[in-house]
Formats: sequence, C-alpha cells, structure tokens
Amino acid sequence: MIEEDRLSKEIIGAAIEVHRHLGAGLLESAYEECLCKELEIRDIMFERQKPLAVVYKGITLDCGYKLDIVVEGKVILEL
Repeated sequence: MIEEDRLSKEIIGAAIEVHRHLGAGLLESAYEECLCKELEIRDIMFERQKPLAVVYKGITLDCGYKLDIVVEGKVILEL
C-alpha cells in the first residue's frame, strides 16, 4: 500500500499524463482505459467498475451503481 499523500500525487500525475496525451473531447471509456494503463505502468493497484450496493432499511439492494476506478482501496475516481 502507498502512503496517502504520495498516492494522491501519483493519481494526479497519472491523470495529467493521460490528458497530455489525449487532450479533451473523447468518450469517458477512452480516458478510463488509458488512466488504468497509466496506473498499471506506475504499479498502483486499482479496481475498475466496482459495484456499489445501496442499503435501504437494512436491506442491500443492487441498483446498478458502479464506481469508475477505486485506487488502492482508498480513493474513488469518477471520470
């Protein structure tokens, strides 16, 4: 696991690197794919499209929510 301050800097650096190469105006899926590749290059653990259940009155419901990227189990990235 990476220390939180360093992890934040690495994530921001990865996002800037993707933006430098792709620029603006592409579909979210392209940015997600490239950002995940950049995190992989930097040897940072992540999960893509992680399901997020909703708990309503103590009952867990699958409402179809997905988190774009969860980094090191600590940071949620919504693209």
